[in-house]
Amino acid sequence: NQTSVETHLWDKGHVGTMTTNGKASAEELTFYEDEENLKKLCNFLRSTEGPPVREAIEMDKRVYYLKGEKLVNFLVEPKKGTKWPAKLPRFQDRQEAIAVCRDLCRLQFMHRSEKQGKGQLTVSRVRDFDESGYFTWMYEGDKTFSHFMTTLLIGGFLFCTCFPIWPNFLKVFVWYLSVSLLLFIFFLITARALLFLFVWILGYDCWFLPNLFDESLGVAESFRPIFSFEKSPPGQFLYRLGVAVGFFSFCWWAVTQPSEFDGFISAQGDFISDLYQGKLLSDMSQQEKEDIDKPKMPSLEDLLKNLDSEDENEDELSEEDQLDSLLDNLMDQEEEIDEDEE
Repeated sequence: NQTSVETHLWDKGHVGTMTTNGKASAEELTFYEDEENLKKLCNFLRSTEGPPVREAIEMDKRVYYLKGEKLVNFLVEPKKGTKWPAKLPRFQDRQEAIAVCRDLCRLQFMHRSEKQGKGQLTVSRVRDFDESGYFTWMYEGDKTFSHFMTTLLIGGFLFCTCFPIWPNFLKVFVWYLSVSLLLFIFFLITARALLFLFVWILGYDCWFLPNLFDESLGVAESFRPIFSFEKSPPGQFLYRLGVAVGFFSFCWWAVTQPSEFDGFISAQGDFISDLYQGKLLSDMSQQEKEDIDKPKMPSLEDLLKNLDSEDENEDELSEEDQLDSLLDNLMDQEEEIDEDEE
């Protein structure tokens, strides 16, 4: 009786099984030899289940990279809770994983990079895979979602360009949404600044969402961490004292001059109310669309206004004529007096 005992080996960087009679399973032996299967592996590695990556700038482009050792460790022993795809063979030792990583570099799914500074990478002249090196992903993964989002973006752009012919309820909705977003951003920036000011006066730097306006980070990274708290650099005591005096002086003025400050608050409330009611920006396109079939003739009210303006002009002209005639009479009287004296 021939008993088959499966042992795993690696031949030219591919997973396979070998029996005691020396015959290997051709399907598993050549699985990662197929470039499509390597793409499946890369799709898994680039997904949320894959190894963690970092962001950097390489050749003026945002890229994602990781260390070779972490990639090999993940292939051999994935992190706890990782759902390894059932259709992908598992790696039994580091040699198998390193061989696949070499194929990934050879087929340009990734390339080796070198660090130039914080958040900066450059392409390395060394092409071979090494666990101590840093490797940047060139493979961007499945493009289905990207194409869907691009189509959605183009459709949204065309939808926005048709804003003049939108129904009125959609325009009102967009107006309220825009105003609410604008006010939210304004109050968020103001609250961040006031929080920093209060704590900075005490000698510490405290920021809510410190990376919110960092253009070098992605969307998700801009909201991490939530708070940052550290001691201020030395030598800022006089600046903190001056800002504290100015700020508390303003607070004292606001308390002791309630009428002026209350007027300011009331004016801001009226401004926000006008924003929501649309009084600061008239919607002429909607009115023109509603009046498109109406004859373009002046209304009775417009005609009466024109008549009133004409009467006022006539009255003004008549007064001028009266003044001219009065001056002429005076001149004639002076001439008659001069003649009598002569």
